[in-house]
Parts: sequence; structure tokens; C-alpha cells
Amino acid sequence: MEETGQRSAQFAGDRRIAAPLKRAPLSGWGRYPRCLTDIYRPEKFAELAELITADPHALVARGAGRAYGDAALNAPGRVIDVTRFNRMLAFDDATGILRCEAGVTLGDIIDTFRPRGFFPVVTPGTRFITVGGAIAADVHGKNHHRDSSIAAHLASIDVMLASGEIRRCSPDQNADLFHATAGGMGLTGVIVEAELKLRRIATAWIESETVRAANIDHAIEIFERTDRLYDYSVGWIDCASAASALGRSIVNFGNFATLDQLDGQRRAAPLSLKPRRSLSVPIDFPGFALGPFTVTAFNELYFRTHRDTPRALVDCERFFYPLDSIRDWNRIYGASGFVQYQCAWPMAESRAGLVETLEAIARSRRASFLAVVKKFGAQDGLLSFPMPGYTLSLDFPMRPGLLPFLDQLDAMVLQRGGRLYLAKDARMSPAMFHAGYPRLAEWRAVKAAVDPNNHFSSSLSRRLEMVPA
Repeated sequence: MEETGQRSAQFAGDRRIAAPLKRAPLSGWGRYPRCLTDIYRPEKFAELAELITADPHALVARGAGRAYGDAALNAPGRVIDVTRFNRMLAFDDATGILRCEAGVTLGDIIDTFRPRGFFPVVTPGTRFITVGGAIAADVHGKNHHRDSSIAAHLASIDVMLASGEIRRCSPDQNADLFHATAGGMGLTGVIVEAELKLRRIATAWIESETVRAANIDHAIEIFERTDRLYDYSVGWIDCASAASALGRSIVNFGNFATLDQLDGQRRAAPLSLKPRRSLSVPIDFPGFALGPFTVTAFNELYFRTHRDTPRALVDCERFFYPLDSIRDWNRIYGASGFVQYQCAWPMAESRAGLVETLEAIARSRRASFLAVVKKFGAQDGLLSFPMPGYTLSLDFPMRPGLLPFLDQLDAMVLQRGGRLYLAKDARMSPAMFHAGYPRLAEWRAVKAAVDPNNHFSSSLSRRLEMVPA
């Protein structure tokens, strides 16, 4: 195919497809794996329906490309870029419900509605994701222990099925499709529109508290003690620490500040923030840049330079999205990319799971540069990742021996009833996935009803054998 995005007529059987089609290299945010893929970028729903019903290739939707692994890759199939479906359609100030197309990003929503006193109820660690991608992954944030995942704050989703039909679903209407689509990684159809509830905020500031934890037991004690005091909580973990300091952490909490918590200058414009200065990573770092010595030295410095802070006001952009001010930060892991590994354990197994995982990392000297721990609360959804308990997010540069090491971590996680996050995964086995998601059979039944020929498929779904051959 020689087209580079210009509108042309493609043939699929005896049907013509009028849609932009180009071939380009794609990867997830981790830059591993990579593949050459044919990409559609339709502009209208009619165009989208035409290519879905006419093109016999396997298809999967792709938004901003912020899933870390191969969830939005599709070799040898095709990818549908939905970023042109980026209109906000309606907003109800009384209920806080925004209706928008799937290609709208969380950043678009924040920039438009934060000055009006609204903010997404659930947000992950980046604002650069689309609404459709957030729903497909059923993303969670620092407040999962209080507010669950994004699916809990959706009034409805419109999904274009393999037939070209757009079907509305919600917790009360076509509920089976709703719960299969939220967390279903784009495999039930293309999410085209959504009604998303926003929360009211009085200020754009977070009243934050920081506590240093001497080890993982201390960190868990802090999370449990402050569980009902703060909406948002997260911990950075030093994965290079060991022995009595295993899992030493910087634990950060926060709530949106009220007007009376601001000083006079901030109170005059409580919903305004100064633009953040943006840096960029212009080149791929060399392989030695994140070696064991470098990461250990950084972690030591980071831990020592943070002190207990009983109260501090932090603007919400810095609190929720600390890495978004560094463009292309994924390049620090080098040209080979990295693997993001996020696991979760049930509450009864969380402490033991955290300890043995951190011990294995310390022994391996594969210290994660960015390691994050959070507490999860209640969760619905057929393939949604969270479960009541704790979750640990790790990243590892792609180096020789990494994949066998991660297989070892998988075995430990699975033995304790845990699972891995599909939106971060690039390499787990079908057996690990099937054992970690006990509601897979229910999801398959919904998938078979709305997509009997498995038209929506991805590199991830085939690797994990999500649908029977």
C-alpha cells in the first residue's frame, strides 16, 4: 500500500472503502513491541461504519497510543485511529455529565472544564489519553480505594459493533455489553461516544501530605491509617532497598482544597493555574543510563531529599501528572524500550505479595526506575484489572534476561491470586491471563454475541488467546 493518508478507494472483496489508509510503524508507550501496521483515520461515523463492515481484516481502535504494550497494535490486521472523533457534544452543569466523542482527551476536558469548576472523577497518571482508550482499559487513579474506576462514573457508552450498528449501553441498558466494553480493550467494538460524569471542585489546588515510610510494612500502615481521610493516595517505592529497609517509600496523599484553605492571592483566582514549563527528552538514552548503579543512586537521593510534609498546596496538574511536563519521557529507557509491569493482589495476600516481589527485584538488581504502590477498593467489570487490595507498578528497560525474570514474577503473583493489567502488558502468557481473570467466560459470551466472527482483534488479544481459536 503506497497511500500516505490521502483519501482513496480501497477494495475489500466486492466493497469499496473510502477512508484514509497508510502504513506506518507503531508501538505502545513502552516502545516494545513494534510493528508495521495499516492505519485508517476516518473522519465521520458513516466512514467508520463503512470500513468496519467492508474490510475483512481484523480491526482494533487506537486513541493516543498511551497503552504501554500491544493492546492497540494489530499485525497483520489494521488499526482504526479515532483521534479525529474529538468533539465535545453537550454538558449538563447540574449533573456534571459531559457527552463527548471517544477521541477527546482527558487533557481537553480538563482545560475546558477545570476553569468552570469541574474535573474528571477518575484520572490515571497522564492527561494525554483519549476517553475511548480510558474506557477500553477501565482506567483507575489515585482514588480507586474511594471512587473505583472510570466505569463507575459513566452514564452511557455508544459502541459501534461489527455490524456497523451503534448500540448504547449503560449499567441499566445493555448492561452486559457495558461491563464487557469497559475494560474489554476495544474488542467488543469501537467506542464512539460516552457520557462521563465530572466532579465539582472549588479550587485547582490539592491539599497534600507527604510521609516517608521506612519499609513496606510502614507504608501499608500509613495507607490503612489514612484511608478515610484522603481521596487520593499513592506511594513511590525504592525497589533497590533491601533487608529492614525493603520497600521504603514516599507516600503522598491529597484532597482538592477548599476556598478557605487558599491564601489571598490564590483565592482571588482559585481555578486558575500558571502554564507548566515543559521539558523534553530529545534522544534515546544509552543503555547504561538506567543501570543498577544509576537507579540505586537516584533512589537514595530521592528518598533523602523528601521529608515529611504535614500540609502543602500543590496544583492539581503537578499532583496528578508529574511526568506530563516531560515530553517523550519514554525515551530515557533507550531505543529498545521498556516493559511496564503492573500487578495486583487481593487484600489478604497483598503484604506477602509486595514483600516477595520486592525481594525478587532486589536480588535480581533490576531495580525499577519508577515504582508506584496504590490501594484498590471495590471493582465491577468482566475484565477490569483492579481488585480490593494493593497494586504495584514497575518499569524495566528491555535488557537480556528480562522476560524470563518477569515470568518468575508472574508465577509469584498468580500463586497469591493476583493478576496483571492488560493496558500495561506486553508479554504475559495466555495461561497467566486466563488464571488471573476468572470472568473471562462471561466476557467471551458477550463478545461472541456482538462480534461472532471476531472482527475486532488485536496483537494483545491473539497473544493472550482471549477468544477461542
